[in-house]
Amino acid sequence: MLGRVFAFLIGFGLTVIGFVYMISYLNLMTIGYNFWEYVNFISRRVECLYAVLGIVIIFLTIFIPGGGKKNELHLRYFD
Repeated sequence: MLGRVFAFLIGFGLTVIGFVYMISYLNLMTIGYNFWEYVNFISRRVECLYAVLGIVIIFLTIFIPGGGKKNELHLRYFD
């Protein structure tokens, strides 16, 4: 259980870091970049991809049952 909380917090931190960089790169639009050039730029930056990695980690910690314990509370798709 503590490992899942730790993984969730790591995912949350990576998501925050990624979105902070995405917001800071919005300044590129003030120097003449259009929206598609901006999207192309941030899709190639590693620090912006942290947001995607963080969201994947968060979803895995929430929706994947772990540990094989029957008394742990988790969400299931198929019951």
